Amino acid sequence: MNQTLTLCFLVAAGIGLVVQNMLMVRITQSASTILIAMLLNSLVGIVLFVSILLIKHGTAGFSELVSTVHWWTLIPGLLGSFFVFASISGYQYVGAATTIAVLVASQLIGGLVMDVVRSQGVALKALAGPICGAVLLVIGAWLVARRQF
Repeated sequence: MNQTLTLCFLVAAGIGLVVQNMLMVRITQSASTILIAMLLNSLVGIVLFVSILLIKHGTAGFSELVSTVHWWTLIPGLLGSFFVFASISGYQYVGAATTIAVLVASQLIGGLVMDVVRSQGVALKALAGPICGAVLLVIGAWLVARRQF
């Protein structure tokens, strides 16, 4: 996949995430608990991925799935569920813009820290641009989060 197509997918995913969260807030408002929206979200994903795995790999795919499960392989699912919960709560209580601003800023900071840790000795001069960008994004997130409608 080329960079242009990848960037288009990222833009589409970002827009899709906004639509998804707005719909999940609506589900939450018509149900007794946020868990209903989260379970519906997860069930659709499970049915979709189980179907694709079955079509592409047959029962061998399920054998591989079982052999791949270790305690630590469950952590991404827990983190993903927490992300969905936090997103729905954010959309519901502080609004879409604030939720997105805070999530993006925190993801950027976490990503920069991860890149620095994995790079094994990146020069401080090379970090000036990314750090300035992160600071500006955090300031932007703060400005969005403090606004009142």
